[in-house]
Amino acid sequence: MRFRHPDGSTVHLAYCTNVHPAETLDGVLAQLRDHCEPVRRRLGRDRLGIGLWLAKDAADALTADPSALRALRAALDRRGLEVVTLNGFPYQGFGAEKVKYRVYKPDWADPERLDHTTSLARVLAALLPDDVTEGTVSTLPLAWRTAYDDTRADAAHAALRTLGERLDVVAELTGRSIRVGLEPEPGCTVETTADAIGPLTAIGHDRIGVCVDTCHLATSFEDPHTALDALVRARVPVVKSQLSAALHAEHPHLPEVREALAAFDEPRFLHQTRTATAAGLRGTDDLGDALTGDALPDASPWRAHFHVPLHAAPVAPLTSTLPVLKAALTRLVGGPHPLTRHLEVETYTWQALPAELRPTTRARLTDGIAAELSLARDLLTDLGLKELP
Repeated sequence: MRFRHPDGSTVHLAYCTNVHPAETLDGVLAQLRDHCEPVRRRLGRDRLGIGLWLAKDAADALTADPSALRALRAALDRRGLEVVTLNGFPYQGFGAEKVKYRVYKPDWADPERLDHTTSLARVLAALLPDDVTEGTVSTLPLAWRTAYDDTRADAAHAALRTLGERLDVVAELTGRSIRVGLEPEPGCTVETTADAIGPLTAIGHDRIGVCVDTCHLATSFEDPHTALDALVRARVPVVKSQLSAALHAEHPHLPEVREALAAFDEPRFLHQTRTATAAGLRGTDDLGDALTGDALPDASPWRAHFHVPLHAAPVAPLTSTLPVLKAALTRLVGGPHPLTRHLEVETYTWQALPAELRPTTRARLTDGIAAELSLARDLLTDLGLKELP
């Protein structure tokens, strides 16, 4: 979906396909047929943006075979779909029964991460619509915080500098500028947007910046305006933003709130949980850890890294951090010029929701994704952007 900003620039809105597990190119093509095109039709649109997730095997197939890349581009065109952004955070296995800490491997100290991200940039340059010259890729924020020492930090920073050089080459060869954004996430070396400023300033490449995920922003209790203003002052580019909402518990000391939270403690994904105290941010690596004993103070609200559907907040006594998303979006695109032109709805946890909230059919998942995009569209038009055909 495209929108015209009051300054005349185009803002793109997509939804991320990491909600649909697929590791191979054939799986990606099936996603377009079974999920993405039905969402477009449900919205009554001639064209729909999708943020593709390409696992290692799919990316390798596309870089090894130019005809496969042309076939993917043709399939996108045939189904009324367009791609300006890729989710390069998960490397492989995101559809596994247990993902947890595996999603952070390989990290930026490992050569495989540089090679994979380079492949994604080259693929995206070929997939961009004919009238679009800029693409974006989100990636993990350097590494999970444990086992990350100075040696691995030096290796990660060197890899990102090399990536910057390779992105320059892609631009020179194709005329398309691909930018990569580190996506701050709780528990990682770069947990907050503030944590991103130092490494990115040191790397100093204008094609490498930040991907602001509004669920992660909220989970870490960052104020959107403060965070984004700091990035602007530091001249760190906001490459893209993922529109998502975290799970919020206002009174975590109450038994009924603990019981409601326990329904979201599931075995597949990591749900880092945080609370803001007078002594600073406190947290656990997973929601189950927070619910066990006294691991996390409960005198003030908790937020958990669980991407809940944007249009359907959890029932009381829980809610979502949709207000944080709205505040972030106001700063991102509500000013005289957008801080980013690529927005991506990223609720990948539909099948990890409590059983009574999960979509039980493909049609219900289509309805849910379409409803999230409709909400995001309304937020953008309320900010003065004009939806384009």
